[in-house]
Amino acid sequence: VVPDLENPFFASIGKGVQARARLRGHAVFIADAEEDAAVEADVVRSLLQQVDGLVLCSPRGSDLTLERFAREKPLVLINRRVGDLPALTFDNGGGVRAAVQHLMALGHRRIAYAGGPTTSWSDGKRSAAFRTLADQTPGLDPIELGSFAPVFSGGVQAADLAIASGVTAVMAYNDLMAVGVLDRLRQRGVRVPQDLSVTSFDDIPIAALVSPALTTVSFPRTALGRDSVDVLMDVMGRAVDTHPQREMPVHLVVRQSTGVAPTTDPAPPRETNARPVELSA
Repeated sequence: VVPDLENPFFASIGKGVQARARLRGHAVFIADAEEDAAVEADVVRSLLQQVDGLVLCSPRGSDLTLERFAREKPLVLINRRVGDLPALTFDNGGGVRAAVQHLMALGHRRIAYAGGPTTSWSDGKRSAAFRTLADQTPGLDPIELGSFAPVFSGGVQAADLAIASGVTAVMAYNDLMAVGVLDRLRQRGVRVPQDLSVTSFDDIPIAALVSPALTTVSFPRTALGRDSVDVLMDVMGRAVDTHPQREMPVHLVVRQSTGVAPTTDPAPPRETNARPVELSA
């Protein structure tokens, strides 16, 4: 069960799940929860009597709801931790540190974070890591722009706030938002990366195709999907006495959307008739 099948991030995880399940003799149902905890609960309840186990990817439901599902059917969480339930996560804090350290090495000090949904466990971890870095890093002047829809339109909204805040770099919750940021900055005549640098998370295929190509934190999504099936098989077979909780490492992929911080305040943005973000061949 994933929150948004249109997001390539979850599609990659789903492919990993399906490939490993097939090798281990199982078929897979994939369901979309539409970023809605109530829909997610309905979907899970409808599947409970049809499946041997559940992989819940970035679930939006409450801890109590997920613990109740775990009592009814073996399950593994992806991108979420709840108590001692089996879970596979990414090193969100490490990703934030890598992105911020990269930006600071380029001379950026006033950096904004454009967050994702308030129901996102990953966003909570990234926001917390961003605040911790602010407390521990002399000279860093962080700005939290707020929570936005994890899609193109959310990035458009965040871009206007980033411009108004006077930051020289913005870190978006995911690549889909970052593409919206790039498009809005182009419309307003803000050059990337000369005036404003942009980073994000996920490293979905579009990150390398937009212009300028996105600097982004890359997650081993397909591998995590495969591993989640192995963990679920162990839980189903009671081959383990403890519930495994693993955190997978991530790394920063540096591309053209980040550059040296401007030495003077960027020129006031101007509305333009620039073409939208283009995909390279």
